[in-house]
Amino acid sequence: MTVENLREYFPALSRKVYGKELVYLDNAATSQRPRTVIDEWERITIQSNANIHRAVHLMAEEATQAYEQAREAARAYINAREREEIVFTSGATAAINLVAFSFGEAFVSAGDEVVVTECEHHSNIVPWQMMCLRKGAVLKVLPVDDRGELKTDMLEGLCTERTRIVAVTHISNVLGIVNPVKRIAGICHAKGIPVLVDGAQGIVHSAVDVQDLDCDFYAFSGHKIYAAPGTGVLYGKRRWLDAMPPYMGGGEMVGTVRFTGTTYAPLPLKFEAGTQNFAGAATLSPALAMAAQMMDDSQIGENQRAVRDYMMDVLGSDSRITLYGNPVDREEKIPLFSFSVKGAHHEDLALILDKMGIAVRSGQMCAEPLMDRFGVSGMLRVSFAPYNTMQEAEYFVKCLGRAVDMLI
Repeated sequence: MTVENLREYFPALSRKVYGKELVYLDNAATSQRPRTVIDEWERITIQSNANIHRAVHLMAEEATQAYEQAREAARAYINAREREEIVFTSGATAAINLVAFSFGEAFVSAGDEVVVTECEHHSNIVPWQMMCLRKGAVLKVLPVDDRGELKTDMLEGLCTERTRIVAVTHISNVLGIVNPVKRIAGICHAKGIPVLVDGAQGIVHSAVDVQDLDCDFYAFSGHKIYAAPGTGVLYGKRRWLDAMPPYMGGGEMVGTVRFTGTTYAPLPLKFEAGTQNFAGAATLSPALAMAAQMMDDSQIGENQRAVRDYMMDVLGSDSRITLYGNPVDREEKIPLFSFSVKGAHHEDLALILDKMGIAVRSGQMCAEPLMDRFGVSGMLRVSFAPYNTMQEAEYFVKCLGRAVDMLI
């Protein structure tokens, strides 16, 4: 499939902004959705809008079937052992909060430790801070070097007999570097420490096999991988999920309810309290099918690598630009680029680019500690999806040059 063929599946890519063809380069925040996803959302909403798992009428049965088919699609996509290890959430943030609370309740005591990395999204920092504050535990940080690569050699010394869990992003949403999560899991497991992986970016740009990675938890959001917003997946090894208490109470997650006490439903329903976003969750099936098609297509992959190499060369050769996230091995970089321009504010650049039809991200990217690490108040980020073309990359570079000339 050519990139041009692929773009035909995504209606939003054909729109214009300010009279110019849209160049959407904010995919790390939210990807655009293909027609198959939109159609599935409409189908459930129009034909099968009924609560799942409960009623016996046809509409409820149809909604339940679509919801559980999506669970199987997620299980197969990341190669989890069993469907009970797949918990639906509202996104990666909710999934990480679930683990931080429930794992913390079961396994963390005063004086214990949690390790995160310096390149984490706030969603993989703040829930652990909250848990540590509640439990009297200590948060420790694995730093990154000047290239943005994790100082993984420090991890073994950072972990002690009091370390209860390590949380690490698969791919930084700022640096675009694929972290060695399999190696990290090996180091931690040798000490009996479980590992949570924030896969919000990893699920999009890597072929994720949770059994091969051997992570204990893996979290990702649907809206970054072409599905509806308000959807997410938490994978957890069954032994951990079985041992953790529920995150929320209410309908659906119960076995029996008495005023003398309540029992809980089996996995995964134990962690899915209340009426779920069944119409949104159902869109994971076509979204992951589309993602798999992109991942398996050699022509699409070649275009992604060509765009990455072009952008790395252009941004890296401009003396006015500082690029953050420049690994020794370029193959460990995805087509996501965060940078600053001497003498130009990142938000001013983003506003000018917007008027040229280019959607980018500016600011702290929900990673303020990483901004502090590199001594900046914010950055400009351009993030490419498989449906972005080389022509769009070249147009961005041309417009960036014009924007910079206007400001300095």
